[in-house]
Amino acid sequence: MKKRVYTLYRVSTIGQVEKDDIPMQKEACHEFAERQGWEIVKEFSEKGVSGFKKSAKDRDQLQLLQQAAAAGEFDVLLVFMFDRLGRRDDETPFIVEWFTKQGVEVWSVNEGQQRFDSHVDKLMNYIRYWQASGESIKTSIRTRTRIEQLTEEGHYTGGIVAFGYKRVQKGRLNKKNQAVCDLEINEEEAAVVRLIFQKYVYEGYGAKRICNYLVEHNIMGRNGKNIPNITIGRMIRNKGYTGYLINGNVEKECPELRIIEPEVFEKAQELRDARRREKGEDADSYSPHALLCGKVFCAHCGNRLNITSSGRTRLRADGTVVKEKRYRYSCNFNVRHPGQCDGQSGYGVTTLDAVVESIVCMKFEEILECSKSNLLEEMRRKDLDAAKKEATRWKEEVQTKVDEQDALKKEMIRVIQGTSGLDREMIQQMVNENKEALLTAQTNLADSEKKLKEIEEQNQKAERNCSDLFTWASTYKGASFERRQAILKQFIKEVRVGRDYNIEIVLNVPLDEFEEFKRHAASAGRGKNQKNKLQNPQKVGRCTSNAGIVVLDKTAGETISIVPKNAAHAILRC
Repeated sequence: MKKRVYTLYRVSTIGQVEKDDIPMQKEACHEFAERQGWEIVKEFSEKGVSGFKKSAKDRDQLQLLQQAAAAGEFDVLLVFMFDRLGRRDDETPFIVEWFTKQGVEVWSVNEGQQRFDSHVDKLMNYIRYWQASGESIKTSIRTRTRIEQLTEEGHYTGGIVAFGYKRVQKGRLNKKNQAVCDLEINEEEAAVVRLIFQKYVYEGYGAKRICNYLVEHNIMGRNGKNIPNITIGRMIRNKGYTGYLINGNVEKECPELRIIEPEVFEKAQELRDARRREKGEDADSYSPHALLCGKVFCAHCGNRLNITSSGRTRLRADGTVVKEKRYRYSCNFNVRHPGQCDGQSGYGVTTLDAVVESIVCMKFEEILECSKSNLLEEMRRKDLDAAKKEATRWKEEVQTKVDEQDALKKEMIRVIQGTSGLDREMIQQMVNENKEALLTAQTNLADSEKKLKEIEEQNQKAERNCSDLFTWASTYKGASFERRQAILKQFIKEVRVGRDYNIEIVLNVPLDEFEEFKRHAASAGRGKNQKNKLQNPQKVGRCTSNAGIVVLDKTAGETISIVPKNAAHAILRC
């Protein structure tokens, strides 16, 4: 009776399936079975399945083979080579042994039968798959290294094309003389990417709100469906939009692929980090009716105020009925816990927004009185010149000590030759002192260069903040409601409001930057009137119709007290 044979064919990539690998394995197995007088009953194929990356429990065909072996359906398992069963040294040897324990002979066309008659057979079985595993690791390393090299050369190496780009053939050939694709900006999709960043960075939209906006305006993704908010979140985090090819840890700058400016991308990441919250914290809310939604807190109990609304019907003198809707910043804690919060239960949105806007406009006027170019130039010089001089000094010191070291080495040779006027002990002492001094200089140089880098990064951040402030100040008054809301979300950290509209505004801008603005305004001769206003509490600010008396609060140090008409007292903190 002929032995019943099941065969298994496997290739690791789809490309191998399309070539002759599977037919070649099949033909070799059929010829081998015919020579042995066996009958091939059933054939199993795994197409595009890695024997190294994929575990046996995740390989459907191998699982079917094991089930058939346990049921005694065949006598011989035949493969082209044993590594077709797998390349995992911690798994495949034991699978082969398992088949033999079920009474199934395991054969390879090229390597013969795998037996387990002795302890040496077990060792050889393990060594075979240990070697196969090592070859897979080497192949993986070679492939990864080459892909990283191509990325460093600025070449696209395959994979999913990010929204905003497209594959194009530009005449580049691979080692097999086959045409390969490169990336190019898809202008139609890139416009959507820029719109997403515009909404996120400058208009305060979140991923979900952007998703809804795109649907409302019939802006769809590549597949003709809406762009999910998860995808939008990934797009916001994708550094590749700033003109980088990224593959693992390798990044290559390609300016021709830039869709988003680096400054805009960095601002998006800062906003994303700022929007993260600890467990239990409330997220910033959005309301199309309140500028300060999510930023207002009760000054008495410290809880965030929520937006609520109430409606009423009003009868006009002409007999017409008007339905009105009023919005308030409400303290839910005050309502739910009577007596535990001595503040008001709510504050009118129109009143509070107007007060805060009047103060913000005053600060923006101060900013616009400054010379942006002069301020940016001074920020670049701030602490930078001293740090550069320090780094240069230690660099020269290191070079001096290195030159001394070379001279001492030459002198040491003359001492050995007996042609020097110095003795061995003296020259050795000088060498030791030089080594110690050189080490100190190198340490100080490293510290000074690190400090210089930190100052440069701080200056760059300050420049970005300064540019943002000038942009906000120049565009705020003519901006849409959503744009003004987004500006206030970035400009203001929080607003604390108490009974009778006692207001404290905490800004996101460091105090020293505001001092720079004031100093530049004064030095330019344009801050004189504003300075007089600060010193004279009888003068009235004219930023908006809601502006009021402006005074300098001496008792609060650097705190400025501003008293608009609608508020009993307002404090601005930087």
